[in-house]
Amino acid sequence: MTSEHRGDYEELVDEISELLGAPATLENRDFELIAFGAYDSEGDLDPSALDPVRTRSILTRRSTAAVRAWFEGFGITRATGPVRIPPTPEAGVYRGRICLPVRHRGVVHGYVWLLDDDPGPSERRLTAAMGVTARIGALLADEAQHGADLSRELRAVLTAERGWQSDMAVAELRTALGPRADGLHALLCVAPWPSADPDDAPSVRAVPGGTALCTVPWGATAQCLAVLIRLRSPDVLTPATTAAGRLLERARGGSVPGAATARGPGGSGPTSAASRGSGRGPGGNATGGTDGSSTDTAGVTGGTGVTGGTGTAGSGAGAGAVADRRSGPAPGAATPRTGPAAGIATPRSGLADLVSAWGEAAAAARAALAEARFGPVAQWASIGPYRLLTALPPEVAHDPVARTLLAPVHHELARTAEVYLDCAGQAARAAAELGIHRQTLYYRLSRIEKLTGLDLDDGEDRLLLHMTLKSHRL
Repeated sequence: MTSEHRGDYEELVDEISELLGAPATLENRDFELIAFGAYDSEGDLDPSALDPVRTRSILTRRSTAAVRAWFEGFGITRATGPVRIPPTPEAGVYRGRICLPVRHRGVVHGYVWLLDDDPGPSERRLTAAMGVTARIGALLADEAQHGADLSRELRAVLTAERGWQSDMAVAELRTALGPRADGLHALLCVAPWPSADPDDAPSVRAVPGGTALCTVPWGATAQCLAVLIRLRSPDVLTPATTAAGRLLERARGGSVPGAATARGPGGSGPTSAASRGSGRGPGGNATGGTDGSSTDTAGVTGGTGVTGGTGTAGSGAGAGAVADRRSGPAPGAATPRTGPAAGIATPRSGLADLVSAWGEAAAAARAALAEARFGPVAQWASIGPYRLLTALPPEVAHDPVARTLLAPVHHELARTAEVYLDCAGQAARAAAELGIHRQTLYYRLSRIEKLTGLDLDDGEDRLLLHMTLKSHRL
């Protein structure tokens, strides 16, 4: 969310809350919470008013794709006026909702949610509230256009030819970002990304610390996602690792959790202006922050209770998930990653070195795809020799010395060679990692020497083979 609009959204949602006499929340069309209205009501603070939809949203701070599809099934994406959604206990929705579509020039940009009581707001009040949603829609449309402009400028920087074209692209991005351009940033690469369609990319608001994002080519046919992340300190990469976890979930087919704050999609927030400024995330407990506009539901998703869903995708890819070489699996267990992975570049101030940072982020993502031990999220500083190997052109990386060894029929010999070299040529350790007798290891090493023509007692020969085997993973 752009800082210049944050207060506007909250004031407008407050206005709707006052008009309708009920707490309201604003979500974008991806069901990510934007703002909640300040409205005091003892009934809405009663824990007994909680239903599984609201409770699970408080605990998991997210809306799933199934939840979104369920609510959209009531026609909210096409509606131009209020939509009443009845209680559906079998889906975990014990209290009805009122959805006010937020549109601008015929395009839906979000939704305002309220609990529906009996008799509920009058038609006259609802009509007045829809007038306020039109003003919200104009702001969201302006924000969406600004995000599209930033995506275009970031893509231009990352794909421009070196020289004056690159310089011009950076200048355009700097102008579009304004004062934010001079801050501390880290570039994040998520690869592969499932679609090049801009409509399939998450909003920047859903990315913790996100400044701009875009899709760029990844190889000949695939795409990756590039994200520029704001940081407070070069030593604290939590926003980048949290963003990586959420985006990897999206790339695997899940839904992106809500905004970067503790507020979650589904709108469970404090019901007074004072609590909004307290620094607590909305939905922090079951008795406060229950405005009832939640759209997450255990019933819809087939969950069995309010603890279904961990809500920890971000933390799972946090600092602990950025693999340290010493804490990863044993060399003998090294395997490629089967799903998407993410790479984080070394933080930088300003945009002058953005192209180099992108090279680091992409290299770290390639390393994470090549070896699962780096974790789903890898920092460029932690990928060891892959910092050099990823810089090699493809035609150079595949040295012919290991062509025969890398044939499928010699898979076990290639694995033996890599484990032996990962173990710094220590036969006892390598045999233990491979689970074989030391004499078996010596027999295999002799076969490897015959297949490659290399002398594994020679340091340079060992270095060449080690580099070639690692490059093969890329």
